[in-house]
Amino acid sequence: MKGKTTRKRWLGRIALVFAGLLAFAVLAAVVDGWRAFGHRAEGARRERMEHSPQWKDGHFENPQPLVNDNIRAFTGFFHASHHTSPDGELPVQKVDPKIFATPPPAGLRVTWLGHACLLVEIDGHRLLTDPVWSHRASPFGWIGPQRWYEPPIPLAALPALDAVVISHDHYDHLDMATVQALNERGVKFVVPLGIGAHLEYWGVPAARIVELDWWEKAEFAGLEIVSTPARHASGRHLFDQGATLWSSYAFVGKEHRVWFSGDTGLFPDMEKIGTALGPFDLTMIETGQYHQAWPDWHIGPEQAVQAHVMLRGKALLPIHWGLFTLAYHGWTEPGERATAAANTNGVAILLPKPGQSVEPDAPPKAVRWWPKVPWTTGAEDPIVSSKLN
Repeated sequence: MKGKTTRKRWLGRIALVFAGLLAFAVLAAVVDGWRAFGHRAEGARRERMEHSPQWKDGHFENPQPLVNDNIRAFTGFFHASHHTSPDGELPVQKVDPKIFATPPPAGLRVTWLGHACLLVEIDGHRLLTDPVWSHRASPFGWIGPQRWYEPPIPLAALPALDAVVISHDHYDHLDMATVQALNERGVKFVVPLGIGAHLEYWGVPAARIVELDWWEKAEFAGLEIVSTPARHASGRHLFDQGATLWSSYAFVGKEHRVWFSGDTGLFPDMEKIGTALGPFDLTMIETGQYHQAWPDWHIGPEQAVQAHVMLRGKALLPIHWGLFTLAYHGWTEPGERATAAANTNGVAILLPKPGQSVEPDAPPKAVRWWPKVPWTTGAEDPIVSSKLN
């Protein structure tokens, strides 16, 4: 009896030690990521958010609710592709900063820097979308999705920018370290409602933050940046889901029009955007990080082509792939499926390497720059957003 009691005491002590270590690890993680989590909107900023048509019951909502199958999302891990990330180095094209000294002849040039980060030169203006220069898309430096290659251009080598445009506050789109580095350059930030609280918390002056609700716009000496609807979500930790808005954007210049999707599922008002602000010389639409468990969060390659048509686009540049592993599909699959869908629907598609610049008015021939690895077709694994009628 005494031996059993002693054993129980030791087991209890061991359990307490493990519980203490676990609590310490959780506390250390929270402290490590605390600043990157951002800050809640307060005061006049919060009051403005509460007047948005998208604000309901204390948070932002989509007109069409999101389908999110948590069980299928979990079990999908066990059926993931064996090629979710590259096996070797990718043919990244290092950006020569000298290219920006000469404006694009036709007025429009886009340099894809990987994922949703693009340097857009449009009618004499330069915009940078969703910049992430950090090694991980995470609040922590030791865990989280790692980038597959170094940025094609150092932050310090970027040309002067008219604005940095942020679509929403997920870590693969809003990176604290990158924002702080760009802030030192004195740039302006155009963001959805609520995200200004994060930026101010990280040191960006309020005077250089423009927060927009859907259909609002900011003007930059002849260029309009229009916040347009998107079908997605927001949040940087468990307790701030929907606390900030998410957006797509139309860039409307004197001669050209470009649409940037950010993250989105398919939604009916894409036709409204195309009618009100199109036709677009270029649409830059996410095609990666999809799964049938979250069909409304990420649009998928085939629906990206469908959205391009709804938006009245002329050329399509697939984005949101080729940098991070954030889903279970093969890493080349977004490029393969987007190409197949574009060819089937007669859509002009641009497929630059990471770091490559393209001019939609004089597009290069679309070339597969990635290796041939097994991938699943759209017919085998359709991504179909819900509540489209």
